[in-house]
Amino acid sequence: MEKRTSAKKAAPVRKAAAVKKATVAPKKAAAPVKKASATKTVAVKSPRDESRTALVRRARRINRELAEVFPYAHPELDFENPFQLIVATVLSAQTTDLRVNQTTPALFARYPTPEDLAAANPEEVEGILRPTGFFRAKTKSVIGLSKALVENFGGEVPGRLEDLVTLPGVGRKTAFVVLGNAFGRPGVTVDTHFMRLVRRWQWTDETDPDKIEAAVTALFPKSDWTDLSHHVIWHGRRICHARKPACGACPITPLCPAYGEGETDPEKAKKLLKYEKGGFPGQRLNPPQAYLDAGGKAAPPLGATE
Repeated sequence: MEKRTSAKKAAPVRKAAAVKKATVAPKKAAAPVKKASATKTVAVKSPRDESRTALVRRARRINRELAEVFPYAHPELDFENPFQLIVATVLSAQTTDLRVNQTTPALFARYPTPEDLAAANPEEVEGILRPTGFFRAKTKSVIGLSKALVENFGGEVPGRLEDLVTLPGVGRKTAFVVLGNAFGRPGVTVDTHFMRLVRRWQWTDETDPDKIEAAVTALFPKSDWTDLSHHVIWHGRRICHARKPACGACPITPLCPAYGEGETDPEKAKKLLKYEKGGFPGQRLNPPQAYLDAGGKAAPPLGATE
């Protein structure tokens, strides 16, 4: 309210009015990074006491903006079937999707089915999984997971949440990755990026993943949940980093209460961009064609010189 009052008083001074308009103009900032620079001085701070209706509108607008920035967003684990996706997701704990993608080709070539992996020699599996870290625990999880699939589900990955969470190493996050991307059933994936961003955006104050999931799903129609997860996670990996967010290159500045926590200078912020936004390879060795068409690059295989 105060901002509007001061804007009225300043009206007679033509120069000040012109500057005000120039700074508010580019809501198109979603496209090239440079266009975002004009919005940098006028980030709209969302008050903690905004109404429920205002919060829902702001949250959905952020999702729409991110859908324009990342129209090619997809799961960043390479997989060809639900079994490969569930194993890859379990392996992605405490490591990058890139490292998992570089490791799973050898694993699935040696053990293509749950039956094969269930009967595997743990030492051989450990040797393959070593690059992912915590390889002994992960070996135990994926072999146990495979045995459970064979014994309880006929060697098939189940398509229900209540069944998936009974599998060794599978919690709600992993289950929703599988449901949303292998079975087309909506779900929100609350990983570290998702938790960080929804709290920065003041969608919720919760810190428990299950409570965050409940709070965020209440803001969106069910049909949006899977794509929303991709948009938020991609934004967290590429632009809104944990330690140094690239605020000056962010397309949703006017909607972000946390603007200014990171680098606000557009040129300096541009240097912080990751993956395809920074001109670097992505995390998948075999990304979807839409990603390649948008200028994304496939990641190198394990051991390749970069």
